[in-house]
Amino acid sequence: MKAHASETGTARMPSAERIARHVRLLWKFKALYVMLIPGMIYYLIYKYVPMYGVIIAFKDFDMLEGILRSDWADPWFKHFQRFFDSPYALELIRNTILISLYKLVFGTAPPIMLALVLNECRVRWYKSLVQTLSYMPHFLSWIIIYGIAIILLSQDSGIINRWIVEAGGKPIAFLTSTDWFRSVLVGTEVWQNLGWGAIIYLAAIAGIDPTLYEAARVDGASRMRMIWHITLPGIRHVIILLLILRLGHILDAGFEQIYIFYNIHVYPVADILDTWVFRTGLEQLNFSLASAVGLFKSAIGLLLVLGSNALAKRWGQNIW
Repeated sequence: MKAHASETGTARMPSAERIARHVRLLWKFKALYVMLIPGMIYYLIYKYVPMYGVIIAFKDFDMLEGILRSDWADPWFKHFQRFFDSPYALELIRNTILISLYKLVFGTAPPIMLALVLNECRVRWYKSLVQTLSYMPHFLSWIIIYGIAIILLSQDSGIINRWIVEAGGKPIAFLTSTDWFRSVLVGTEVWQNLGWGAIIYLAAIAGIDPTLYEAARVDGASRMRMIWHITLPGIRHVIILLLILRLGHILDAGFEQIYIFYNIHVYPVADILDTWVFRTGLEQLNFSLASAVGLFKSAIGLLLVLGSNALAKRWGQNIW
């Protein structure tokens, strides 16, 4: 039995020929591996190296003492308990989840619809013009978008409110009303990412076998039937992939956007985990509390990604 196990183990060991083959393949695709280096360095420096700082969540961090020499929190869940005992914890979690879900629900279909429309457009210059205009907002900062929102939605001088007043109505406080503020957030988010998301789906559509469309035309299928039975199933894996990735960021409701847009009047519906951490944790130099909430968010995001991937596996559309 021992001899047999030894022979089996020897057989499984990589031979010199196999190693040489791997080296040849590595050298053959050396350009691709070199191109990977900048991305690997980025993730190593900004994603993996800082992970040791997670222990701040379990310490009473002192800037003068540093991370390693700071005292451990007693009990170890002290900062987590402090957050969940806060009277704002449930409100913050609810606002974060609701805003993220609104963005997920209302932001998924528009890029898909735009991609389908552009794919069916046969006028090349018009297609290029619409595509360019639609993805340009993606490159605008939230400061600029906020300025555009003020020009359009300001209660006193906004263009839309002027139209409402001229039509005999009363001006609406879009930016300071708890009834409208979430709609403004979702609307501006959808507008900014509409064209950029459509590019991803157009790339997926381009990968569909054109012979499927030719066979459908021979069978007399209309454009709508080809969209429903060929195009949408052909990009289904991309749709599910993006949904899985976005579910992992369900507790990232968009700090930069909300921090720029919100004000004290809309705190009850707009204050999220990130903005609260910034005010309470970072402005007051309570880094341990900020790290505890960040670790909580990351743990929930990991569970959501694993769960959604396991669910997608039933349809054979999982990531791994």
